Amino acid sequence: MNRKKIINDPVYGFITIPSDLIFELINHPYFQRLRRIRQTGLTELVYPGAVHTRFHHAIGAMHLMKVALSSLQEKGVYLYEEEIKAALIAILLHDIGHGPLSHSLEKELIPLSHEEIGSVLFQELNEEFNGELTLALQMFNKSYPRKFLNELVASQLDVDRLDYLLRDSFYTGVAEGKISADRIIKMMNVHEDQLVIEEKGLYSIENFLNARRLMYWQVYLHKTSVSAEKMVQSIFKRAKELIQMNFPLTVYNKSLKKILTETSPKNIPDFIKLDDYDIWSSIKSWAESDDEIISSLSEGIIKRDLFKVELTSEKPSKERVNTIKADLMKKGVKKNTISYYVQSGRVTNSAYVSKEESIKIKLKNGTISDVASAADLRNIKAISKIVKKYYLLYPKHLTQHTTK
Repeated sequence: MNRKKIINDPVYGFITIPSDLIFELINHPYFQRLRRIRQTGLTELVYPGAVHTRFHHAIGAMHLMKVALSSLQEKGVYLYEEEIKAALIAILLHDIGHGPLSHSLEKELIPLSHEEIGSVLFQELNEEFNGELTLALQMFNKSYPRKFLNELVASQLDVDRLDYLLRDSFYTGVAEGKISADRIIKMMNVHEDQLVIEEKGLYSIENFLNARRLMYWQVYLHKTSVSAEKMVQSIFKRAKELIQMNFPLTVYNKSLKKILTETSPKNIPDFIKLDDYDIWSSIKSWAESDDEIISSLSEGIIKRDLFKVELTSEKPSKERVNTIKADLMKKGVKKNTISYYVQSGRVTNSAYVSKEESIKIKLKNGTISDVASAADLRNIKAISKIVKKYYLLYPKHLTQHTTK
């Protein structure tokens, strides 16, 4: 019997859990773990309000999926009850493969993407629930015969993106990320088994793509977030080295110690036991380690004494990098450990990739056009352009030559 539980969501209001099966999935340990994983990783070090979780996001995405399916049904798109249930489950579980700190430690603890891990966990759940998730698993893996349902779960205009833009904008306070998700959903339709947007919704799509581009620069790729992320990655790189050197590094969590000892795909059972709390407790402990590298990096994260970031459109010169390295070595940093303190690389931002499954616009004359052709040419070129920026990180308190 359906318990009709209601969740009070700060973005959408009251969300009703639609079935007993979904209620059971939400209560499953795999899904409950998402309560302890921040949606935007280390972004709270920039925007203090960004403390929402993957649990919040998954519930919100399920709600938008329900709204989208109802809207399509109103337009004459026939859906079996089993398909509706499957689509709701597919989007509800789309993030169960995420690890601690979300994308910040992706592939650092285990050499698999969160989608690959999620697929493994999804299959396990399907076996546990006696095959009731088979259709949902097909949609998750993009193999369900009705393509538009797969696209609602994962595409360049899926309900996942609609929710995280609205939710992340809400919690960070970055108004530029706000989109009209209700209007976009109302403009959705199906043409020859593909998800399309009716022409009158074109400007809402342009706003969606532009909001995504701005959110990447202002939130997801904010230079302070990049600094914190690279420092945390260095912490765990050093932890692995110390474990392999048999250095007496304290690791209270047995699953984490096993993963640090051997980074392997076979460690998925241990990986899914970890959440943000395990990572933060380890970093707090390592701030007092006898190893100067992991100690200084961990203390920097705990105290929010982050590396200085230079984010530029041009790759930093070798002279610039060498000057900083030389300055650090004068301060006592050993040459063989300098890579922990001076890092450079590249970040990219593209709100719309036209070479992938494109966003289709259904014009008033009934023809289908790619959004890049249907939209204002100047705007869509700016939105779909892959923008590259280069970062240079180094500890500001150890260097004197901090000017370019």
